[in-house]
Amino acid sequence: MRILIVEDDRELAAALDDALHYEGYATCVAATGVEALQILADQTVDIVLLDRDLPVLSGDAVMATIAANRIPVAVIMLTAAAEISDRVSGLDLGADDYLTKPFAYPELLARIRALQRRAGKGQATAAVLTHGDLTLDTTRRLVFRDQGRTLVKLTPKEYGILLELMRADGGYVSVNELYETVWDDASVSEPADVIKTTIYSLRRKLGEAQTIESTRGEGYRLA
Repeated sequence: MRILIVEDDRELAAALDDALHYEGYATCVAATGVEALQILADQTVDIVLLDRDLPVLSGDAVMATIAANRIPVAVIMLTAAAEISDRVSGLDLGADDYLTKPFAYPELLARIRALQRRAGKGQATAAVLTHGDLTLDTTRRLVFRDQGRTLVKLTPKEYGILLELMRADGGYVSVNELYETVWDDASVSEPADVIKTTIYSLRRKLGEAQTIESTRGEGYRLA
């Protein structure tokens, strides 16, 4: 689960980033609405914590852009405005939830978990992913070749990379996205080298069942 924190209060943004990272979430931070939209265009994000009172490009404008472009992301709006009319207008823009500042951190976690459960129900039919000759069962965390006839034994990291590539459905997944999603470990000094090595091993195990392409500046994709 990847969370984008859009907050111009740098202390609050840093506190949320640290706390959510501690809870096991992959996080990224944007201080402006423009930066947030750039991240949403370049990366896969599951939940956006969106400050409504952003300078220049407001949170409302960001929400309107997300809705207009049908970006598949859940949004929790954050604002100091506590009037019912403010909450209603935020939800009418397309937000999934609304939280008034100052808020209790346990409540924010509860709202995030609720969105996770809702997303999980919506993805129930996508428990099995297929691409070419490969089948990936997300429930049992198993991968098969030959239309489900041959089990491919993968390490957890190899499985994580393949899962992200199959979710991208032929689109590129950057090295940073793979690292943040599969590793989420700041102790790795050279993420690109670690991912390259894991991709090499994954290619050998998949054999001719699937080709993993790489393009400088883009990342990796399933052909």
